[in-house]
Amino acid sequence: MPIHPLAERLRTLGLAAMADAFLEMQNHSDAADLTREDWLGLLLDREITARDGKRLARRLSVARLRQNAVVEDTDFRAPRGLDRPLFHKLAGCDWIRRSQHLVISGPTGTGKSWLACALGNRACREGISVLYRRAPRLFAELATARGEGRLPRMLAMLERTRLSIVDDWGPEPLTAEQRRDLLEIVDDRYEKGSLLITNQVPVARWHELMGDPTIGDAILDRVVHRAHRIELKGPSLRKRQAVSAPAEE
Repeated sequence: MPIHPLAERLRTLGLAAMADAFLEMQNHSDAADLTREDWLGLLLDREITARDGKRLARRLSVARLRQNAVVEDTDFRAPRGLDRPLFHKLAGCDWIRRSQHLVISGPTGTGKSWLACALGNRACREGISVLYRRAPRLFAELATARGEGRLPRMLAMLERTRLSIVDDWGPEPLTAEQRRDLLEIVDDRYEKGSLLITNQVPVARWHELMGDPTIGDAILDRVVHRAHRIELKGPSLRKRQAVSAPAEE
């Protein structure tokens, strides 16, 4: 069969990467020494790699991570109390597969958002669905969805997401509406998904942010007791950037 018609048939079947690999191998002198099984294996590998890449790109697009961070670039030299073994364990994503949570707390500028995005990126690479929102944006979107009658649909979308990242929550107390929304999200996550929350306020003071002891107890009971914790400290990393321009922001 002629080369190009076969390539076109592969494209018609949605096997574009396999078609490209087929044409490349036809022009490669070493391809003549390959067995039929080797040919097929190489073509399939190319198609699988291309499809995996597209799926990853879609997951990253949906996640909308704020920073282009990867765990491999994590700075463990900065004096901020980041536990290297714990972070590497979290990067394995088993806590997400077990529907556990993670709280990253610490002063402004210590890299909380960067670490959250790096873990979100790793989760995407592991085939896990991720959604990132800064807390003010999330609550604003929920309020808009409520006003437009789309709140059940948005909550269902959040429920389907395996890892929801709520970045930069606090230090302002939640409103009554925000408390109800957060409780709904946390309730939907129970044993079905994971939350990653970053916050400047220590967990011990979260009741102050809730503004309602009953709802506060319900949220804390569902999140904190199933959460790993990273508690950062020290000066802002942004001061170091002006001099050395490190990988994190």
